[in-house]
Amino acid sequence: MVHRMDKALAGVASLVLAAASVAGEGKQLLWGDTHLHTSNSMDAFTVGNLTGDPETAYRYARGLPVIHPYHRARVRIGTPLDFLVVSDHAEFMGVIRHLYTDGAAGEKLGPLETMTSALAAWVLRLGVDYQWGPQLFGSYLPEPQEASAAAAEQLENPQEIEGVPPLPGVEAAAWHATAGVADAYNQPGEFSALIGWEWSSTPGGANLHRVVITDGGAESARLYSPYSFLDSPYPEDLWSWLDQTSARVGADFIAIPHNSNLSKGYMFDTKTLRGSPLTPEYAAARMRWERVAEVTQIKGDSETHPALSPQDAFSDFETFPFYLQRRATDYAPGEGDYIRAALRRGLALEAELGRNPYQFGLIGSTDAHTALASAEEDNFHGKMARDSVPDTKNSHFAGSETAPSGWDMSASGLAAVWAEENTREAILAALKRREVYATSGPRISVQFFAGYGLGETSLQSGQDLALALASGVPMGGELAGNSGEAPVFAVVAARDPVGANLDRVQIVKGWVDRAGTTREKVFDVAWSGERKLDATGRLPPVGNSVDADTASYSNDIGVPELATLWQDPEFDAGQPAFYYARVLQIPTPRHSLYDAVALRQAHVTNHPAAIQERAYTSPIWYRPNR
Repeated sequence: MVHRMDKALAGVASLVLAAASVAGEGKQLLWGDTHLHTSNSMDAFTVGNLTGDPETAYRYARGLPVIHPYHRARVRIGTPLDFLVVSDHAEFMGVIRHLYTDGAAGEKLGPLETMTSALAAWVLRLGVDYQWGPQLFGSYLPEPQEASAAAAEQLENPQEIEGVPPLPGVEAAAWHATAGVADAYNQPGEFSALIGWEWSSTPGGANLHRVVITDGGAESARLYSPYSFLDSPYPEDLWSWLDQTSARVGADFIAIPHNSNLSKGYMFDTKTLRGSPLTPEYAAARMRWERVAEVTQIKGDSETHPALSPQDAFSDFETFPFYLQRRATDYAPGEGDYIRAALRRGLALEAELGRNPYQFGLIGSTDAHTALASAEEDNFHGKMARDSVPDTKNSHFAGSETAPSGWDMSASGLAAVWAEENTREAILAALKRREVYATSGPRISVQFFAGYGLGETSLQSGQDLALALASGVPMGGELAGNSGEAPVFAVVAARDPVGANLDRVQIVKGWVDRAGTTREKVFDVAWSGERKLDATGRLPPVGNSVDADTASYSNDIGVPELATLWQDPEFDAGQPAFYYARVLQIPTPRHSLYDAVALRQAHVTNHPAAIQERAYTSPIWYRPNR
């Protein structure tokens, strides 16, 4: 049975939300950002964010007007968030801001004006010449090197970052102040201000960063210092620390990998960073602490790449071909860099290890360094504060033509969480059970689940949908085989209430075939209009209403809502597989087009005028009967 609804169901948006409040589900869809930097982060401060502090971040997220940290105009988010994590880098947290504003006399290093380090000269220039900031930041990027060798060297010399003095008192004060601000803005049931930080391991320019989030408050946060790459560049050591600290302070944690697209193959490798084979114990530790991964953010989209998914017409989305290192090298995408390839690799590793180290859910977040959680194309404040204005956004970072510009960045993304309530504990619990999904910015509501015996009536009302959910498995879950019967997958999606219509719903499948080879396929399962699949199974484009002269579009194509029940026409009951939904909007203007029109210039040819924003659900894993 394959059933598709290509017409919009009346009231799908209310159907999705209504299902959460009946049949004992009790879940609500919350929108937030789990990855945001303020002036406490070294790189944020040196590239123009001198005033965007944690309080600014929470006020902006709550919908209050704030002062932009670079151009000083009043700015405001389009639609407030339900939750936010301020996740400043653990390494040198608050140190550069302290050196700039207070000097270092309190640390017995003498006043800033008399410091002889190269850093002092750089920092003194920040207030008068913002061009120095990117160069300062660039000077502290790692040299390109083989990552495992770089990590071993870093572990031997953890404090050797020239010019940056270790100031543990300053770091502790910044951490305690951040936790205190989070507690002040945390309003259970209304807005959740979660406490977190970023562990920023980048050995040899391979991005292995994780955002760490806790459900604890300021009281428990005072019992530990955020674990940083200066403690260790190895993820296994971070997990071990989380084990010990969670037990000691009575709070739970989660670590979220991000920008795997820049990891040089190490994020989802077939061996550890130390070069050892993966083990069942490694897989268990990783799956205890890394239950979700960030699939989309400002530094590009990490779902897949055209080189890895050549049959996927939508694989080339917000590709970011730059590494985090000092000297440029050619970008080379690999299977260890992208989410879909990692999900496939996880299936193969499970057959070998008995555990799947890459069985993670998907979220999006911004990684903005402006203290402003902006993921709206027409209200995007950039990655760094200085690239928040059109005049500077097309200039290159670090003074290098081989470095990215603000136009290379993506106005992305958001974390969508199906939580039982809007509290720290409930949000972390939803992340842990992977009942979460990602969007590239728009608030596309999506429900995705699977079960057996689902029929058309499952999508007729909120009550019916909730009953179907209760008997099925939601996104992030596992579905056991049922005597060879093919499961039914349900997708219910509605556009952002103030955004663009939907083009289509796709289901992405990955599996291990009988020969042990991993494979993937994208199925179009619901779409707008009267389009039909061609002989190759491809669906014609929805069209494009974007006017490049005015940076505008119209909703006269696409539909507000799509829903379907779908069975895999190639289902094999003996093959392990994963399935996730991808929901595409109609084309809309990219943030760089808004800038180009404002600047009265032709749109730059190496950036698209229009993009198709999207949502990615967490997968559902099918387990054959054994």
